[in-house]
Amino acid sequence: MANIESVMNEIRVFEPSAEFKAQATVSGMEQYQALCAEADKDYEGFWAKLARELVVWKKPFTKTLDESNAPFYKWFEDGELNVSANCLDRHLTTQPNKTAIIFEADDGTVTKVSFKDLYHRVCQFANGLKTFNLAVGDRVVIYLPMSIEAVVAMQACARLGLTHSVVFGGFSAKSLQERIEDAGAKLVITSDGQFRGGKAMPLKHAVDEALTMHGCDSIQKVVVYKRTGGAVDWNANLDVWWHDIVAGQPDTCEPVYVGAEHPLFLLYTSGSTGKPKGVQHSSGGFLLHAMNTMRWTFDVKDSDVFWCTADVGWITGHTYVTYGPLAMGVTQVVFEGVPTYPDATRFWKMIQNHKVSIFYTAPTAIRSLIKCGSDLPTQHDLSSLRLLGTVGEPINPEAWMWYYNVVGQTRCPIVDTFWQTETGGHVITPLPGVTPLVPGSCTLPFPGIMAAVVDETGHEVEWGKGGFLVIKRPWPSMIRTIWGDPERYKKSYFPEDLGGSLYLAGDGAVRDAKTGNFTIMGRIDDVLNVSGHRLGTMEIESALVSHPLVAEAAVVGKPHDIKGEAVVAFVVLKQHRPEGEEAHKIVADLRNHVGQEIGPIAKPDEIRFGDNLPKTRSGKIMRRLLRAIAKGEEITQDVSTLENPAILEQLKQPVK
Repeated sequence: MANIESVMNEIRVFEPSAEFKAQATVSGMEQYQALCAEADKDYEGFWAKLARELVVWKKPFTKTLDESNAPFYKWFEDGELNVSANCLDRHLTTQPNKTAIIFEADDGTVTKVSFKDLYHRVCQFANGLKTFNLAVGDRVVIYLPMSIEAVVAMQACARLGLTHSVVFGGFSAKSLQERIEDAGAKLVITSDGQFRGGKAMPLKHAVDEALTMHGCDSIQKVVVYKRTGGAVDWNANLDVWWHDIVAGQPDTCEPVYVGAEHPLFLLYTSGSTGKPKGVQHSSGGFLLHAMNTMRWTFDVKDSDVFWCTADVGWITGHTYVTYGPLAMGVTQVVFEGVPTYPDATRFWKMIQNHKVSIFYTAPTAIRSLIKCGSDLPTQHDLSSLRLLGTVGEPINPEAWMWYYNVVGQTRCPIVDTFWQTETGGHVITPLPGVTPLVPGSCTLPFPGIMAAVVDETGHEVEWGKGGFLVIKRPWPSMIRTIWGDPERYKKSYFPEDLGGSLYLAGDGAVRDAKTGNFTIMGRIDDVLNVSGHRLGTMEIESALVSHPLVAEAAVVGKPHDIKGEAVVAFVVLKQHRPEGEEAHKIVADLRNHVGQEIGPIAKPDEIRFGDNLPKTRSGKIMRRLLRAIAKGEEITQDVSTLENPAILEQLKQPVK
């Protein structure tokens, strides 16, 4: 963090156009500062006003925030609502025939669904789910490809008061089993397969495999959507086709109203220990922030076509695909495929064809498309775009400038949004009608979010100096707990070292000495950010060590032009250190093994072998040395405490 000031001083600042500012929902720094001042003066009143303005309540709340059992905060606790009704029913009298979803399949087939049609689909599926005698609060695991059906399944669960837990379709059977077991899920909703890059890929077989493992006895039924038509193994006692349970069902379904603190969903995210964390989100607070960030960060208008490219298996797909756009009544694009199939013009063609006006994607995708050629976006009509966004990881200034100049043609503000699975929505972000745009900086806190940078004792540091990113006050869309592990929740997010009352984001940050703009410097724990996806190093290490050849493993990250971070594994085998062809064969075997245990995204980009790992005399692995080796840096740190300093030279050697 030492050189950040000199880097930031070299970065140019871009102002949104006067025309954009004039039409923006939040227009100008004066209005932004007034909102922040309102939150400062009456914090509870600020959020209560927004909740009454945006959310449709069956029973209005009378109490805004309960801090009596901090850090297990409760918002709008005595209010009652239904999230699905807020996303669908509210539009039936005002805009029933407006397009809700433009779905483009992997093969280019386009399906348009109106708000009324989507409402009927959700109701029919919800009525089908009722036949399983599930109770309010029961957990349902959803393991589906990007599709209208994925949105329908999530909305149907919300309609019935069921708590869903979506598992990304790229995760393995083992990852699926861990989540089923931890959630105690009673139902899995899956598909026979999915299409990706022109290929049909099976999905249900991973469910079948997961259910043979320990801990999945809670599952009572598996609902299977027929997507590819591929062959599936069928268990007549367990499996049921989606089309069979909706056949003949009424196309209306009265929503189940729940308390605002009712768990809307669990979403599992990697931690620095091996076990994934079940992040629990509420109904009322989550919905409020999803709607308000759509309104203020994305400045959505009735005429917009919004496209968030994230999969519903991640938090971005929850907040900015399944819930936020629908609750705000915005037409959105949902996409099944990948940005480079059938060629690298796919995104640009879709923006042109669907007249996308707001485009929200990951820096990883942007960096990969830069390498495909700057001429490709310019060959398409991108004039419909008025706002661009990035999500998942900090965007490097070079990629920001390409996005701004080539895709946005210098007229579209970029909102570089910082947030997490745990925050539920944006917490630090430019507001497009307000904030001067700084490449590489997420700029200023969202109104009502009390963000700060502190030292290791919890005291704020002066602007220009790096430290830990924290949020000083609870906010409505924050994580409520880690499912089944409240102590881990307190220890992970409200550590006593920082006083026990500050939410620790887990990232390092610095505020610009002049403007106060935030720049995120990266993770402070052992969690890697690979293509915008958080992966725990311990999770990958555990997968490696589960291979019969591996005695020990340590995993670190190193910068990667496309993915942000690459996974580098240092491995000690139970046999001799391999070389040549044998080493390459073992590397391939270990990579495949990690793919099966966790998922393809976790496969190490590089594996190096050693007779041992660099350890202190007390047995602690010196990960900072491994990070330096992975980056190819000269080791200048003190290594006198190492038990085996000679091992460093060995680990510097890549497999040849």
